[in-house]
Amino acid sequence: MPEDALAEIKRDYVLSKLRDGERIDGRKLDEFRNIEIYPNIITKAEGSALVKLGNTQVVVGIKMQPGEPYPDAPNKGVIITNAELVPLASPTFEPGPPDENSVELARVVDRGIRESEAIDLEKLCIEEGKNVWIIFVDIHAIDDDGNLLDASSIAAISALLNTKVPASRFGLGEDYPLPVRDIPVSVTSLIAGSKYLVDPNKDEMSIGDYTLTISTNQKDYIVAIQKSGGYLLSEELFDELLEVSIRNARKIREIVANKS
Repeated sequence: MPEDALAEIKRDYVLSKLRDGERIDGRKLDEFRNIEIYPNIITKAEGSALVKLGNTQVVVGIKMQPGEPYPDAPNKGVIITNAELVPLASPTFEPGPPDENSVELARVVDRGIRESEAIDLEKLCIEEGKNVWIIFVDIHAIDDDGNLLDASSIAAISALLNTKVPASRFGLGEDYPLPVRDIPVSVTSLIAGSKYLVDPNKDEMSIGDYTLTISTNQKDYIVAIQKSGGYLLSEELFDELLEVSIRNARKIREIVANKS
C-alpha cells in the first residue's frame, strides 16, 4: 500500500475515533501515556535521566564547568540547552547540524526551566563578573512516537534534580547538589477543531500539527506557552486546556519528585 494512502487511512481513523470522544489507544482525551523515569543512567555526566513516555524515549545528560557569566547577569550561573534529533529516533530526522525542530525543542525546554527559575542561579556564582558555573543540558531523542517536547521537559528536570556540581574536579571545594527549587512541567495538546488530545502520539499527529504547549511551575503559574500551527483558539477551549494542563502537570511533578 502506498505510504500516502496509509497515512490517509491513519488520519481518517484518528478523526473517526475523536468524533466519538475516543482515542486510538484507548486513553481519555486528557490522559497522558505511561511515564517511566530512570535517573543517573550516564555515569560520566553530572546528572542524567532516561524518560519513556509511552514509546517515546528521551535521554538528557547534564555537564557543568566554570566559565564567564553573561554581562547582564554577572552573579548568576548560565544554562545552555541543546537538542539532538538523530535519524535512529525517526525516519523523518536527518543527520547534520540542528534543524528548526531541534532548535525549537531546546528553546521551549530551556524557557520552562529558565522562566520558572527552577535553578537558583545566584548560588552558582564563583566570582561575580568573572567566573560562574555553566550548565549544559543535552537532549537526545532515542525514539519518537510523538510528543518529544513533554518527554524532553520531564527528562531535563529529572536530570537536573540528580545533578551534582563537580566543584572538586576544578579545585573549588566539595561537590554539592545543584540548587533546584522548582519542577516545571510542560503539557502538550493537539488541537482538532473544538476538541483536543493531550500527549498526542505519532499516529494522532497525522491529523495536523496544531499543538499548544503550556508549561507551569509548582505554584500552577504559567511560565511558558508554545503554539504551533496557524489556528484560532477560543477562550473557552484555552481555559479548558489550561485546567487540564495544570492537573496533568501536578501528577507528572509528583512522579518526577518521587524519582529524584
